[in-house]
Amino acid sequence: MVIDSGNGMSKFFTKVYLWMFVGLLISFGVAYYTSESVNMIYFVLRNYTWIILAELLVVVIFSFLRSKVSPVVAAILFVFYAALSGLTLSSIFIVYEIGSIGMVFLSAALMFGLLAAYGFMTKNDLSSMGKVLLFALIAILIMSLINLFVYNSTFGVIISVVSVVVFLGLTAWDMQNLKAIYNYYASSQNELNKASIYGALDLYLDFINIFLQLLSLFGRRKD
Repeated sequence: MVIDSGNGMSKFFTKVYLWMFVGLLISFGVAYYTSESVNMIYFVLRNYTWIILAELLVVVIFSFLRSKVSPVVAAILFVFYAALSGLTLSSIFIVYEIGSIGMVFLSAALMFGLLAAYGFMTKNDLSSMGKVLLFALIAILIMSLINLFVYNSTFGVIISVVSVVVFLGLTAWDMQNLKAIYNYYASSQNELNKASIYGALDLYLDFINIFLQLLSLFGRRKD
């Protein structure tokens, strides 16, 4: 284990955010293109369940083969996941006004940035908070599934608000965890290259969920 908080760490986080930016660019590019194509919309509607399962499969592969895959394979899986997410995200361009999407995106980016900065700079140990947030995330998933069947708009708003709080917390936790990962693998460039992609996926998921929940709360729908 090597502790290095200087230039090496800066380069590592630059790679993390570069990969995250690439993922977001791919997702929103695919989403917008899909929303503008009738054929693509029909494709997503016909295969929506399979697309969701494919997304879950990629995440599972990421999680269980983290120590075995090469940086190149990790990069391919990340890009593939971002493209799949773009297909499912296409509905936002159909349902919401483009200006509203842009404003919510900026709001999500600001909130995400503040919590990411906190997670990076804080001296407090957030590991215990991370465990609580993971249990809260499981509770959110269960409540969301229940609300699919009983659909209650008030309950939906509560879930969205709680989700924003949870994913903001996870953003801070993931950032602190990435610092620890960097310190652990500081002497291995190959592991750092792979860790930057895994870190980008974690932060990508945090941001996307913050954005989608804020959009459900404040997004302006098309007439």
